Amino acid sequence: MRDQKLKFLVIDSLFAVIIAILAQVAIPLGPIPLTGQTFAIGLAATILGARHGTISVLVYIVLGAVGIPVFQGMTAGIGIIFGPTGGFIIGFIFNALLTGWLLQKTKFTVPYAIVANILGAIVTLIFGVLWLKVSTGLDWPTAFLTGMVPFIIPGIIKAVFAAILGILIRDRLIKAKLLKAY
Repeated sequence: MRDQKLKFLVIDSLFAVIIAILAQVAIPLGPIPLTGQTFAIGLAATILGARHGTISVLVYIVLGAVGIPVFQGMTAGIGIIFGPTGGFIIGFIFNALLTGWLLQKTKFTVPYAIVANILGAIVTLIFGVLWLKVSTGLDWPTAFLTGMVPFIIPGIIKAVFAAILGILIRDRLIKAKLLKAY
């Protein structure tokens, strides 16, 4: 039992690092860049499920909040979470939770993973738009056009790739007995 907890501690931390690395892959799209974070979060939730995928995201956020430069652009600090893009960061938690939960309640297959990842990505965008509106005082149409519209197609593409790669990796980890099926 203790070995299992240690194994998941290492795996959860590894995925937090993967999220941090992919956060640095960014394409500027105005005030909110398109990053690899949502891909990494979808990957974590698809491979690890709700609990451990969400723990990975929480570890990533805590690392950034305490000053380790893991957020996009090698930034860090609580100010980033309370800044205009903070809603997206908080949305990552619910993205991982929903994506993993949906897969655990259905099946860990590519079609289900695609749907779960797209819904998770939408949750991230909703949190992002809501906080963008609140933190900047933008009107609703501008917040929506700035925080959601440019990210819909890229979000779907990242969700599909996270689903396909996540299921492939998950199946191989289960076959190698490095991950339990649930």
